[in-house]
Amino acid sequence: MAQSPSTSFSADAVPQAPEDPLFGLMAAYRADTFDKKVDLGIGAYRDNNAKPWVLPVVKKVFHTAPSFSINTHPNLQAEEILRTDPALNHEYLPIAGLNTFTSAAAKLILGADSPAIAEKRTCSFQTISGTGAVHLGALFLAKFYPGHPKVYFSSPTWANHNQIFSNVSIPIATYPYFSKSTKGLDFAGMKKAISEAPEHSIILLHACAHNPTGVDPTQAQWKELAVLLKQKSHFPFFDCAYQGFASGDLAKDAWAVRYFVEQGFELCIAQSFAKNFGLYGERAGCFHFVTGSGTDAEKTIGRIASQLAILQRSEISNPPAYGARIAGLILNDQALFKQWEEDLRTMAGRIITMRKALRAKLEEMGTPGTWNHITDQIGMFSFTGLSEKQVLELRDVAHVYMTKNGRISMAGLNTYNVDYFAKAVDKVIRETQ
Repeated sequence: MAQSPSTSFSADAVPQAPEDPLFGLMAAYRADTFDKKVDLGIGAYRDNNAKPWVLPVVKKVFHTAPSFSINTHPNLQAEEILRTDPALNHEYLPIAGLNTFTSAAAKLILGADSPAIAEKRTCSFQTISGTGAVHLGALFLAKFYPGHPKVYFSSPTWANHNQIFSNVSIPIATYPYFSKSTKGLDFAGMKKAISEAPEHSIILLHACAHNPTGVDPTQAQWKELAVLLKQKSHFPFFDCAYQGFASGDLAKDAWAVRYFVEQGFELCIAQSFAKNFGLYGERAGCFHFVTGSGTDAEKTIGRIASQLAILQRSEISNPPAYGARIAGLILNDQALFKQWEEDLRTMAGRIITMRKALRAKLEEMGTPGTWNHITDQIGMFSFTGLSEKQVLELRDVAHVYMTKNGRISMAGLNTYNVDYFAKAVDKVIRETQ
């Protein structure tokens, strides 16, 4: 006779999970009725009026297929193009996603002339934005990477990295990254930790515009890291959420990934199109796996793709089509691609302008401390160096909302509030010294 289990499931025993800190911050901001409140927590681009910005290239897409003439349809928007395309339907995409999108995404991150693409040793899967790409990669490594190694994150890193890899039972460790004294990269500490990590560890790297610090290695430092990872036989896992958005230059922001591929690494890449296309809610992303060169590379990548397809099937079955179709239209059309690059320069340029304005105002007031790190850092985020106490004081007194670690979204600053924010920071620092 089968024995009854000693315990049974009880819904009453499920504990209350803590609120996600970032989304809790967003809720608190929305509930605040103060007219000068400032949102520096959200990781999404805002224009100079603090409004979400639909990229012009996304809003006004010209379709160059035979059934759409740029001369007869000069004002079609993306939604109208997709709606009136006679070939469009709402059938499932393939498990790997929209091929015109994933192949263009691979060329974007690896380079159109990448040897990995030419030698057919890459595979690409459309994912639920960058989060889904990190998850798919973590799930694959948990199942197939031998020896059950640890994954090493920068300290600090994007908070979701910890949760994703914990969910698939990959042990987590960290390497030093941000120096509190210089407010820049702790490169010596980073190298030491990676060199001391057991061989064949998984090393997660931010391809550009490090989240949350905005601090990136130089190209010379990336080269040193490549030598170190090669010596230790580590596996690089690149997370790339800000290509083109960081510097305004797509190739520059992909330099580290392309260099590692050129050095013969097997690696994987999580790629997001939320920030650089402004397609936050459409969840368009890609996961890429690159094998090393060799006579059986094409067969190897075929086996990897087959296993990724099984994992994808059990997770989401098929990815959503809408965002991928918009991004695919732009990535595969020369004129649209050129306009997209201009839009990227607009976004990156506004961020850089706000960095310069904030630093100038703090230095003009003689705010205690040094502020060169504001302009030395890159991308959407800046690690200000403010303490948790100062952050909470800013929230209570000045209605400025930012994460407790002192990270701000530079996109939340504009010509209307940067002076207000700088004065609030100056006041809090002087009062809490």
